[in-house]
Amino acid sequence: MDERYRLDDLLIDVRRQRVERAGVALDVRGLSFRLLHYLVRQGQRVVGFDELIAQVWAPALVNEETVTQRVRLLRQSLDDDPRQPRYLRSVRGQGYQLCVPVQAVETTGLGMPASRRWRRGLGIALAGALAAGAVVAWRSWPSRPPSPVPPLLQRADHYAGIGQRDNNERAIVLYRQRLQEAPDDPDATLGLSRAYSARACQYDGSADDAMQAQRLAARMVSARPQWAAAHAALGYALDCRGEMAQALAAYEQAVRRDPGADAARGSAAYLQERQGRLVEALDANLQVRDPAKVRFLPIQIAGNLDLLGYAAAAEARYRDSFRLYPDSVFSNLAWPRFLFVHGRRDEAQAALDEALRRGAGHAGLHLLQAELALARGEAGPAREASLQALRLRPQGSLAQTIAWVSGAQPLPAPAELRSRAGGLLEGVARGTDPLDGLDAALLLMAAGEPEAALAALERARVAGYRDAAYLRASPLLAPLRARPGFDALLERIEADLAAQRARVRARGLLPGETGAVKAMP
Repeated sequence: MDERYRLDDLLIDVRRQRVERAGVALDVRGLSFRLLHYLVRQGQRVVGFDELIAQVWAPALVNEETVTQRVRLLRQSLDDDPRQPRYLRSVRGQGYQLCVPVQAVETTGLGMPASRRWRRGLGIALAGALAAGAVVAWRSWPSRPPSPVPPLLQRADHYAGIGQRDNNERAIVLYRQRLQEAPDDPDATLGLSRAYSARACQYDGSADDAMQAQRLAARMVSARPQWAAAHAALGYALDCRGEMAQALAAYEQAVRRDPGADAARGSAAYLQERQGRLVEALDANLQVRDPAKVRFLPIQIAGNLDLLGYAAAAEARYRDSFRLYPDSVFSNLAWPRFLFVHGRRDEAQAALDEALRRGAGHAGLHLLQAELALARGEAGPAREASLQALRLRPQGSLAQTIAWVSGAQPLPAPAELRSRAGGLLEGVARGTDPLDGLDAALLLMAAGEPEAALAALERARVAGYRDAAYLRASPLLAPLRARPGFDALLERIEADLAAQRARVRARGLLPGETGAVKAMP
């Protein structure tokens, strides 16, 4: 008989890992579901922190704060007010207890139709100018053959797939242990490469992490040149290093070797967006066959639509992702940033405050906090936020630049600022992220060279930068907006976007016309 429980008005179906209220599925998954499952099996007895850590988190090593945060997320998913709990109460100094008795529910064993089976939720990607490095971030794991998988590899894949900083670190440890046992294990090698890339991209790791990821992936490409997953991992590592042209080539190699490599297709689409090829990016995203393999697909589509000028269609996706995926770093940044660039600063601040309360530690959140403070004329909070961003991402060029221009750190000499800007623009010329052109513009403004700063923005535009809304909204660029060349730059961006919108309409990708975009998550 299937394991099913009734908790007040909740129906908990263990086999399908589904929680329903009045027939509507709630967003309870992963660790939150495991925690709820364990609690309902204990009835109404008080369950202590140590027991929960041992039974729900093991073999991971976590502390009480981790348990507390997960309980908070579970309550949010259940819409359970901790001040007046309906399902789960805290017992001070002891642990947690269910508020009402649990009832086992018998079933006839008939399954739900396939169209209603529980599916693992999608995470999201950030398509915003404030995130340094590649942000498509964690890709799907290649499906494994039916042969037995070593336990270390199983656990490593499990932790890596959760998509959180601490769990990514646990995955790295386990992949390393597996490679000590079997140095030539290709799955462990690629798993470790992706985990290093995730550390670099998502969790403010170092350039060395991305380099290690690249070396591991390149070794697999050399050993198995027809293996699509190896090319995809190499693309991810290059992506995290900011080598966009090389990364895109690697992702395209993966898709050529495996047309069903949806994760690589989605990654390539992200880089096409960064290069300003928005129609190609949207089309590629809509061609993804299995959205579950591209965790950030909804937000990538939102980013395409937003840049193309379909703000309403983008807004719904950003808002839903922020509500549905409170654990996601990029969900927590994408929504408040969307509000900010569209001039809704009070709403942006409220959303950002909520993201920070969720414990989303990412440099991009604090950079956005700094910009919002500057927009309000609050120099002190802006300096504090920019320093926090720099602490989280000390190797990040943009974080360092904003720490300087916000006054959080003394400005270097103009010659040094010009030199740094020149290095960034050389990278843009060879195919790094066009965002580096924006970074260079800020440095040149700080060096007292506004015309050179405008020229740097033009270099970014030529390389594919299309975020006109950010250029209009950012207080960092306020001194340039009064110069005649700035409006001309925006006109060139808008002319290109208008041409791309015409292509979107011609190809039937417009929201609401063919349903192609409207039907996406």
